[in-house]
Amino acid sequence: MKHLKKYKDIVLFLWKYGDRKAIQESGMMVGVDVKESEHKALKFDKSNFIKDIQDLGPTFIKLGQLLSTRPDLLSAEYIELLSQLQDDLDHFPYEEVEEIVKDELGVRISKAYAEFDKKPLAAASLGQVHKAKLRDGREVVVKIQRPGIRKRVVEELEILEEVSSFLEKNTDLGKRFDVNKLFLNFKGTLLRELDYHKEAQHMNQLHENLKGFESIVIATSIDDYSSSRVLTMEFIKGQNITKISPLRKLEIDGEKICEDLFEAYLQQIVVDGFMHADPHPGNVYLTEDNKVALLDLGMVAHISNELRQNYLKLILHISEGRTSNAIELLAQISRKGPEADEERFRMLISDLIQENQNASVDEIDTGKVMFGLITAAGQCDFHMPLELSLVGKALLNLDLVAHTLAPGFNPNKAIRKNAMSLMNKIMYKELKPQHFFSALLEGKELLEKMPERLNKIIGNVADNNIKVKVDAFDERQMMKGFQKVANRITVGLILAALVIGSALMMNVQTDFTLFGYPGIAIVSFLLATTGAIALAIHIFFYDES
Repeated sequence: MKHLKKYKDIVLFLWKYGDRKAIQESGMMVGVDVKESEHKALKFDKSNFIKDIQDLGPTFIKLGQLLSTRPDLLSAEYIELLSQLQDDLDHFPYEEVEEIVKDELGVRISKAYAEFDKKPLAAASLGQVHKAKLRDGREVVVKIQRPGIRKRVVEELEILEEVSSFLEKNTDLGKRFDVNKLFLNFKGTLLRELDYHKEAQHMNQLHENLKGFESIVIATSIDDYSSSRVLTMEFIKGQNITKISPLRKLEIDGEKICEDLFEAYLQQIVVDGFMHADPHPGNVYLTEDNKVALLDLGMVAHISNELRQNYLKLILHISEGRTSNAIELLAQISRKGPEADEERFRMLISDLIQENQNASVDEIDTGKVMFGLITAAGQCDFHMPLELSLVGKALLNLDLVAHTLAPGFNPNKAIRKNAMSLMNKIMYKELKPQHFFSALLEGKELLEKMPERLNKIIGNVADNNIKVKVDAFDERQMMKGFQKVANRITVGLILAALVIGSALMMNVQTDFTLFGYPGIAIVSFLLATTGAIALAIHIFFYDES
């Protein structure tokens, strides 16, 4: 195996924080020597959990953030710890920023931008952000990818692929949770996040999708100053919602903003099928004109049409207290494991929905409800689609935003209020010209071929060539089968009686003997043997015919 040192670091991390017995039995510790000096450091220490993940590298930080959305895989304790995992790292030198911009844009920073702040606004595991100004006077933000990060991420993904394959082949948990599929989803997400062209497309798409919401702002990219490693976007003046003062909160209509925000997310989930998947408070700003800006489109979720429809049904069932409908739908969209406990699943889901019906956001978090559903399902070996976990995490973050802006906001009322609007948007989307033309082409093909097909049908009817094949149940055949079985049993009993009778007659004294034994006993035994051979031949050679 390549990258032995990193592999050892991963195994020791799992040994420190995981199930040591399971790791030992899996064989992962084979070839991994633990020095005497390392034993103390390998004692479980919750306070070092976040730091230990960060020490493993950027790929593992991103993996930790993804796993924080999977309460069906990890315990509540680890989910809470991973939720604290912040993607904040030391910034890299300005000289490297200059070099990357020149390589990517083909010109020096001083030529591309009128102003460019040397000190970054923020630095994360994959890149850092600088404020700048274009030569036409527009204020912008420039996101620069860390030097060498792509190569490092690819190497760390190779290691994780080996580890996930090993876990799936050698551990019950790996097979149960489909670790390889989880890894492939994560790999695709992370590689897309490394391509700033993709993030620019995501920003522009979300801006277009949400342009009808007055309270929501999405920055757009400036493509002439962007590449796969450099992303220039509009600068939005505002303040992180976690830092706004109580006095400022009095100046805004928090209820209206939260209602727009929830409706916008419901539209992303059930209408557009394209969602900003990371709306944690650090990515949500309050602008100077009292609007909400959603930042950082690196992490998005694409939701299939089938799951969109099922999710809309699910949230309506939950918000209206239709427990049995919600349970049936959750069972339908889940993947059942080998130890699935359907009775317990129904009981846990029912209790959870009943507990949280008609609560306001200061009493219950919609995201926690969704996480609770996923957790309860996981406990019963029912596994929800990954996209649903991302939706749950997004809603959990929206709850934090709602707590900040409008603690009395009731998400269930917002869902019921906007249900008809969402249905109208879904219908409108389905009736778009491209869908209509597709249906029209299929109809055209049907009409073109209909005369030919009708001629064939009418001709066959006229020639009496229409045949209807019915595979009906033949009771006569079944009775013959029963009769054959009964005959076999009868013959078998007779043969068994002959064998037992001949054995008993062996002790009877008689003048008639064969081979020194009572003759009647020998004759009975030979008859039984001949009958048994004949029955066996009939079974093996004649039954198929």
